[in-house]
Amino acid sequence: MPFMLLIVELRGQRAATPSAEAHRRYDAMMAFGAGLAERGVLIRAESLRPDEHAVRIRRSAPAAALALVDGPFAEAKEMVGGFYLLDVATRDEAVAIARQCPAVDFATVEVRECAPCHVL
Repeated sequence: MPFMLLIVELRGQRAATPSAEAHRRYDAMMAFGAGLAERGVLIRAESLRPDEHAVRIRRSAPAAALALVDGPFAEAKEMVGGFYLLDVATRDEAVAIARQCPAVDFATVEVRECAPCHVL
């Protein structure tokens, strides 16, 4: 079953991280992804650009016009910095993998099962 590991990091953290440390983190994350691919559990992994490059699209009511808000988003203290999409048998397996993710040293790794939005 598919699970997503969301890497939730503090806004501005990337810009404040010294270059050598940023490269070390990137290399560790790439090696982690390569290991998941070798195990056959990785569907896809991506790093996301910081939220100043994002846009939010929202409708306040069913008949209202769409509102577009460019980032950065002042109310947000964190942003999703990337993800790993896994195909594993159980939530416990996904959590075990997340515990090994190098991002736990500098961000939060959130484990989410993928499912249709109408399933509670």
